[in-house]
Amino acid sequence: MIMVKPATIAEIQEIVRSNSRLAPRGGGSKPALIFQDGFSLVETSGVSGLLEYDPQEFTFTALAGTPLAEIEQALAAHGQFLPFDPPLVQAGATLGGCVASGLSGPGRYRYGGLRDFLLGVRFVDSQGQLVSSGGKVVKNAAGFDLPKLMIGSLGQYGILVELSFKVFPRPEAYATLQVEYPTLEKALEALIRLTQQPFELFALDLIPEAEGAHLLARLGGKPESISERIKHVQRFLESDTFSQHGGQPEVDLWRAEVEFSWVPAGHSLVKVPLTPRRLLPLDQQLAASHAVRHYSVGANQAWIAWPGEISALNSLLDGLNLYGLLVRGGPHNPQLGVQPGEGFARRVKQALDPHGIFPGAFDAA
Repeated sequence: MIMVKPATIAEIQEIVRSNSRLAPRGGGSKPALIFQDGFSLVETSGVSGLLEYDPQEFTFTALAGTPLAEIEQALAAHGQFLPFDPPLVQAGATLGGCVASGLSGPGRYRYGGLRDFLLGVRFVDSQGQLVSSGGKVVKNAAGFDLPKLMIGSLGQYGILVELSFKVFPRPEAYATLQVEYPTLEKALEALIRLTQQPFELFALDLIPEAEGAHLLARLGGKPESISERIKHVQRFLESDTFSQHGGQPEVDLWRAEVEFSWVPAGHSLVKVPLTPRRLLPLDQQLAASHAVRHYSVGANQAWIAWPGEISALNSLLDGLNLYGLLVRGGPHNPQLGVQPGEGFARRVKQALDPHGIFPGAFDAA
C-alpha cells in the first residue's frame, strides 16, 4: 500500500492525474471507512488551515484536512460552535472526514445534522479538476446541490479539499437530567413522551443497562433559567430515580458519547439510522449478542459496539431491513444491512468518476 501526503490542493490535483486508483484519508479516526486494498491512500491532513472566518456572519471556510479540534478552538474564542456535535474530535477527526462520513452527534436532536450546516464544497474530481459548489454565505442556495451529495460519500466521488459551514452561538450553560427506569420499554415510553413536548431539549439519548435503562435529557441556555427548566422536565417524567449533571462533569459526559469511550476494546463500532418504533426489535437481538448499545438523537440513531464477526451484524441488520455504517472494525464493506439509495449513488458515481479512480462505496470487498 502506497500513501502520499500532499501539502497543497495543486499537489492533490497532480496526484489524481497521475494515478489510477486513489482513496482519500483524513485523520484516521474512522479506520473502517478508509479503503486500502488496491488503492494508494491520499492523506489530506497536510492540506490544512482555517481560510476565512466571519463571526458576525456565523460562517467559516477551511481546508478539508483541518482537524476539527482546531475548528472548535477557533469558534469557541467567539462563543460559537458546530451544533451537530461532530464525533471523534479528540481522536483526530478532520473537517473533510466529518463530511465524507456524514456523522453527526447528539446535538442533531436540537439543531439538525451536518447537512443543515454545510454551505459549500470544493473537491478534486477524477480528472484532477477543481470543482466548486455551494457558497460561503447562508443566502447562496442556487445551483445543483453537490455539497449534499458529498455528505456520507466516503470519498467515492472525489477528494474534498475545502469546505464552508455556518455555525451557531454556543449556549452559556448546560445541564443534563439522568432518569433511571426499570425496563427499556419504560424508558422508551418516557422518551417518546418527551419528544412530544415543547421542552427544547438539546439532546435526548437512551442507554440500556444490565437491568433497565436510563435517559439523558440535555438542556442549554441562560444559567438562570436552566434550573427551573430541568425541574419542569423532571416533574413531567414523574420519576423518583434521577440525577442532575452540570458544569465540567456534564460536558465530559457528552464528550464521552461523541468520542465513544464507552466502546469496549476489540469491539466494532457501527451507526444505524433508526426510529423509536423499531428500537425494541433491534435491541432484543443486540442484547442477545451481548452488544453494547447507545440510542441517540431521540432514538433516531443507534450506536452499536459489536463484539463478534461483523458479518453476523450485517445479517442481523439485513433481516430487520436496517442500514448500518461500520465506523471502526473490519475488514468488511462499511455498508451493512440494506443499502438505501444504492441505485442513485451508482448513477452519481458514474457521472463524477466514470473511470473508477476513487473507491466505490457499494463495491468494497
